[in-house]
Amino acid sequence: MNDVDRLFREYHEPLVRYLTRRLGDRDWADEVAQETFLRAMRQESIVSERAWLFAVATNLVRDEARKDARRRRRLELLREQARAEEAVEPEPLAIERAQEAALARKALDMLAERDREALLMREEGLDYTEIASALELSIKSVGTTLARARRRLVDAYESLQHGGNRVGGVARGTHAAS
Repeated sequence: MNDVDRLFREYHEPLVRYLTRRLGDRDWADEVAQETFLRAMRQESIVSERAWLFAVATNLVRDEARKDARRRRRLELLREQARAEEAVEPEPLAIERAQEAALARKALDMLAERDREALLMREEGLDYTEIASALELSIKSVGTTLARARRRLVDAYESLQHGGNRVGGVARGTHAAS
């Protein structure tokens, strides 16, 4: 039990930050992190702690995403509507920052899942070995994956800034009302 306490103290905040960036929702990130540490308690031993924790958390997110993708989109739309209804006219700089953050989040969401996860794990300080382990990649391919993901993120962000729905010359589909 002491080992799980140490793991929690050492990795809880970085894991929640990663998950919050990945999911866009701090409460959901806390839930996934909690489930990750519950699973750690059930393990007899963990070889590469940080990589194991991030891999388990990433897999939990993937599993949940497969089950609830449509529901999450609808909930996000409801949240945005509620924020828009409650919003008081913010200062112009705050509006610009919020727009840039929304564009960055949208650009991140446009990336392939593996690219997005690799970028967020690297941002959280995981080294190439840990990212390779968590995403089941070879260590040699992590650098290529990160470089490609960065380039695609910039392309997506710039495309969104210019009001386009095109990334890398390919039109991105918009979600039809269901």
